[in-house]
Amino acid sequence: MAFGLRIAFYLIAGYALFTAALYLAQRKMMYFPAQHLPTPIEAGLAVAHTVKLHTADGLDLLAWHVPAKPDSNLPTIVYLHGNGGNIAGRTHRVRPLVANGYGVLQVEYRGYAGNPGSPTEQGLYADARAGLDFLKSEGIGPTDIVLLGESLGSGVAVEMAAELGRAGTPVKALVLEAPYTSTTDVAAGVYWFLPVRALMKDKFESLDKIGDIDTALLVIHGEHDRTIPVVLGQRLLAAASEPRTGIFIPSAGHNDLAGHGSDRHILDFLAAR
Repeated sequence: MAFGLRIAFYLIAGYALFTAALYLAQRKMMYFPAQHLPTPIEAGLAVAHTVKLHTADGLDLLAWHVPAKPDSNLPTIVYLHGNGGNIAGRTHRVRPLVANGYGVLQVEYRGYAGNPGSPTEQGLYADARAGLDFLKSEGIGPTDIVLLGESLGSGVAVEMAAELGRAGTPVKALVLEAPYTSTTDVAAGVYWFLPVRALMKDKFESLDKIGDIDTALLVIHGEHDRTIPVVLGQRLLAAASEPRTGIFIPSAGHNDLAGHGSDRHILDFLAAR
């Protein structure tokens, strides 16, 4: 084999092996669960109760629930967190909501915080549906629910809002922090040299669903986000129906939205509903 052909062969073989390795490891590269779950008291959310969510595929998942302030007529916020850590790491986001009387259900995903199973796109959807079923058993229907999706969780929130919208039972509002059009769009920006659109298993195609949502929408995104480019959040907002609100914070990145006032923006948005 000529030297040039040998080099080409090695390059192609290396590319194929690298691509295969990424394909096999993609979910480990997408989901980063923390297994230790402290008690709500230890996590600084003493008012929360640990509850159990029952999924359609037979899993029992631990979650945290804080009822809305009695006689307040305030909705319950279903908090769907991002791909890292677990619900205990979001108590600083929940406390302002609780302090203003809102109910909060922190859905914990399969494979996170000691829950059984392994995270997948369809699995996370099933987990969120189990959260909605739990609230239904508590007498809380879609008109008294706000879906709040953070980062990866934005795709789960969009799916739930779209399902309920198509069923004619839209939620009260939808809040998306650092959302994306699809996770394939995010990955394609990083691995531009790979055929990620053909290889990805969990695509969370929010752009294809946002038009099925008939409720008030708030999108918050940092313009310095290096994880999920702000242009993806802007595209998602542009494809949504009215009423829609976009807040794009010039100085914020991906993980510091709360430090740039996102909690206040969310509370103001909810107060206007």
